Amino acid sequence: MIEDSPFVAAAPVLVPMPAERPYTYAVPPGMRVVPGSIVRVPLGPRQVAGIVWDGAVETVDTKKLRPIEEVFDCPPIDRAMRRFVDWIAQYTLSAPGMVARMLLRAPEAFDPEPWIEGLQRTLAEPDRLTDARRRVLEAAEGGLAWTRSGLAHAAGVSSTVIDGLRAQGVFETVMIPPRPVVAAPDPGHAMPELMPDQKAAADKLRAAVAADAFNVTLLDGVTGSGKTEVYFEAVAAALDKGRQVLILLPEIALTHAFLERFQDRFGAKPAEWHSDLPPRMRERVWRQIAEGGVRVVAGARSALFLPFKELGLIVVDEEHDPAYKQEDRVFYNARDMAVVRGHIGGFPIVLASATPSVESRVNASQGRYDRAVLSSRFAEAALPDLKSIDMRRSPPARGGFLSPVLLEQMQRTLERKEQSLLFLNRRGYAPLTLCRVCGHRFGCPVCSAWLVEHRFRGQLVCHHCGHNERRPEACPECGTLDHLVACGPGVERIAEEVVGHFPDARTIVLSSDLLGGVRRLRLELEAVANGEADIVIGTQLVAKGHNFPGMTLVGVVDADLGLANGDPRAAERTFQLLSQVTGRAGRTGKKSLGLLQTYQPDHPVMRAIVSGDSEAFYEREIAERERAALPPFGRLAGIIVSAATRGEAESHARGLRRAAPQATDLFVLGPAEAPLSLIGGRHRFRLLVQGERRADMQGFIRAMLANGPKLRGSVRVQVDIDPQSFL
Repeated sequence: MIEDSPFVAAAPVLVPMPAERPYTYAVPPGMRVVPGSIVRVPLGPRQVAGIVWDGAVETVDTKKLRPIEEVFDCPPIDRAMRRFVDWIAQYTLSAPGMVARMLLRAPEAFDPEPWIEGLQRTLAEPDRLTDARRRVLEAAEGGLAWTRSGLAHAAGVSSTVIDGLRAQGVFETVMIPPRPVVAAPDPGHAMPELMPDQKAAADKLRAAVAADAFNVTLLDGVTGSGKTEVYFEAVAAALDKGRQVLILLPEIALTHAFLERFQDRFGAKPAEWHSDLPPRMRERVWRQIAEGGVRVVAGARSALFLPFKELGLIVVDEEHDPAYKQEDRVFYNARDMAVVRGHIGGFPIVLASATPSVESRVNASQGRYDRAVLSSRFAEAALPDLKSIDMRRSPPARGGFLSPVLLEQMQRTLERKEQSLLFLNRRGYAPLTLCRVCGHRFGCPVCSAWLVEHRFRGQLVCHHCGHNERRPEACPECGTLDHLVACGPGVERIAEEVVGHFPDARTIVLSSDLLGGVRRLRLELEAVANGEADIVIGTQLVAKGHNFPGMTLVGVVDADLGLANGDPRAAERTFQLLSQVTGRAGRTGKKSLGLLQTYQPDHPVMRAIVSGDSEAFYEREIAERERAALPPFGRLAGIIVSAATRGEAESHARGLRRAAPQATDLFVLGPAEAPLSLIGGRHRFRLLVQGERRADMQGFIRAMLANGPKLRGSVRVQVDIDPQSFL
């Protein structure tokens, strides 16, 4: 019964579906549930897992209610997490059930892990003592229970030796609890020697943890300044207080080096949480977090919804990274939601970045966040010298994309037996393929996007819906053979050009869509770090905080790429990405160089990067945002209307626009066709709601949706509060 009341015979249960409120179920006699209990309930013809929620139940005849079928033997979801789910649902205008669904992603974990059959030494002695048996008995000294295979491995014998000793009664069968997914981290293991500014920042973070109250600290340090070692001290302080820790990383599946650094500091790896984790391991991690066995988790944005028992610190590494924004079903920014989670739970948050978001910088300058600054690289390693290459004055050779200035520096780097990195944020071989005879362009049949050629795979691929087809020999429009031409460069085309210039160099391409997936990428990143490549060509994943000790030259092939659209965050994103990429050079103290190929060397972003004056860039960008009343000085929300036909989408979008309530602090722009007007066969129109910082954006949009046309046919409406993408 809810909250031990003997009179309640019904309970509200939040189920993982687009329901606006919990459903009411009968509680059978003898069953006890509390808010947060995970239960199995009937939903239509199916059985689903749900969470007993807070609040009163409807006054109904309990005889008409369907009963809760089972209460799982699982720690209840705590009140702070339930409040967090409600807050996100209200803020993002999502159904609470869809937010709760993210909590229930490991259904096999709701039941306890089975205990394991093990062996324990008895007082009996073997009939004869061979060398193998002696090693087994020595390994089993101390009375600990062992698994059969574990004891055989520890003693260096075959399992048949163990079986023989068990048959003689030397070992008895006992049941042992399931093994932890990771060993317990030791806060006192390998404590580092910190530089003075690192120590000052670490002291500030330790004080925030010691206060045991909500606080946000922006850890703002240049690339290579040792931010990770600093926030590890906050992790150690939280562990000393008996609290669990969550470290959010934008690309956890690729950050093998981070896991190694954590192990070096704490003597054990953290538990991982990301989409590439095998299902059985996901279930074990989920369960051991809920029970408090796992003390530190390093995870992707979805790790925010893990059922921590004693969460006491969240670190958001690379807090500026756009990968923290989820744009599917429930639209949320994990960085902002981590701050909300800390506020509800009453514990500190650390946001770490070499290029913080404008929002975080403004929050720090206005006193809402504390700020700890690391202005120099660890061990006084110098930042790379940065220069722009004016492509109007030093153009590449005909058919090429690399300036002679960059090629000359690459040659010098090779002669010094050091590594070069070429960065281009375009996957594949070329972003467009067309016919030289008739002008036919290869476009996606269900998206308003060109197909990207992937020459390594011999395919044309849509990067929006995944459609792919073989690259033909002849034009499908006019039938002409051998007249298809690739327009523009991708990383594969740059690799082809590099091999032509430096045929003896060891060249490697790092891109998220190459065959082999995450496992291959991890191995290749490790190979680069070990000096097994001379020239690396990569997309934005090479900017994710990797440490390449031999890297002394970074060349940005197309520094202007991110500036060529109407995105209000374009300048900020370009500055962050290029600063992070050029920061891969010279991290071990060697003299290093970063070169930016650009047709706009006088653009404020280029000038800020080359001069190293990030403060000037932030001042300018913050002033422009304030003038335009853009976040964080104003509020934005995107409304995306999609349908199977253009007419349906446009008509519904116009109906929503007409239904917008009158307001002095909010207004609606659009509807207009989205820049990507067709994705996956669905036509898309966008409305943009803009308003003052304190405006009731959610109330305005709720009224707009309630008064607007009802959803009919194929029409779908998605609301994106605080949008990061404007496509």
